[in-house]
Amino acid sequence: MGKKKGNSNSKRDNLLKAVSERKITIVHLSHNDLDAAGCDAVHRMKYGAIFTIWSSVGSFPSFLRDIGALPGKGHTLSISDLGYCTDADKLVKKAIRNGWIINWRDHHRWTDDELISIQETGATCRVDTTQCATGVCAEDLMPNDATAEEVARVVCDYDLWKNADPRSKMLGQICTKRVNLNPVRDRLVKGIITDDWIEEEYRTIEKERQDAIKKSIKKMKIIESRYKIAFAPIFGYPSETAHEIRDIYHTDIEVIYGANGRFSIRSNVPISHLIARQFSGGGHPPAAGGTFNLTLKDKISLFFLKKARCFDELVQVADTLP
Repeated sequence: MGKKKGNSNSKRDNLLKAVSERKITIVHLSHNDLDAAGCDAVHRMKYGAIFTIWSSVGSFPSFLRDIGALPGKGHTLSISDLGYCTDADKLVKKAIRNGWIINWRDHHRWTDDELISIQETGATCRVDTTQCATGVCAEDLMPNDATAEEVARVVCDYDLWKNADPRSKMLGQICTKRVNLNPVRDRLVKGIITDDWIEEEYRTIEKERQDAIKKSIKKMKIIESRYKIAFAPIFGYPSETAHEIRDIYHTDIEVIYGANGRFSIRSNVPISHLIARQFSGGGHPPAAGGTFNLTLKDKISLFFLKKARCFDELVQVADTLP
């Protein structure tokens, strides 16, 4: 375990060193899914070479802090598909003082105060919950560009759960593996939505996905209170696992959690983002993410019993929402 943490710290240090020594004037900090790949593709259509950093929601605050602490040199730090985090305004102010130009484009739920707090720092910030973040980037960076518009349409089809274009499902599944973000992004830059590699990768992942969902459901716990809430460990594919659980068990809320405490939450009532906010997270009303603050006892309980006090805490939060 210690070795893994050391390797992680080393990767972070090497990444920050590369950012510090960059020659490229655009640093793009984005999420780590299909929407992020679409955002990065649009950025590359606009700017050509950029420095891309893929980030989980949980890692975003520390990335913003650490990158903002580096000399900005008048370069642009573009943030996309990542919502407001605690003290984001303070972190953005520090980055601007250090010479960064901050552009933030997102589609998650923000409060008015959160949006104003970022705009008052001098950063440009646009939030549009009616479309995916790729769509926001396409409108801002590549208006009326046919390729960017097509990429945004396909990405929004998956990210907003429209499911009208089967190609979007393939891309979305493929991008659940971080190793595939770059090759998918590179194809989207060229306007390639599907090809032999995408189709073959999807077939492989689809088999893995079915096995992962079955494994997760086998270890699932359901708690019934105001809502019927399922808690299932993640073995990959959180969205698909949640949908499968809802289809089979008719649950109201699905929480797919990892051993580190991070979880994805889905709900058929528009409260996922409200619940996630109580656990250092956020997102959309039907889908969001947060982090359980796990003690050693909690981790042992999760590992052996597949339950912990944090389940009861989340149920209590859900019960008390208006």
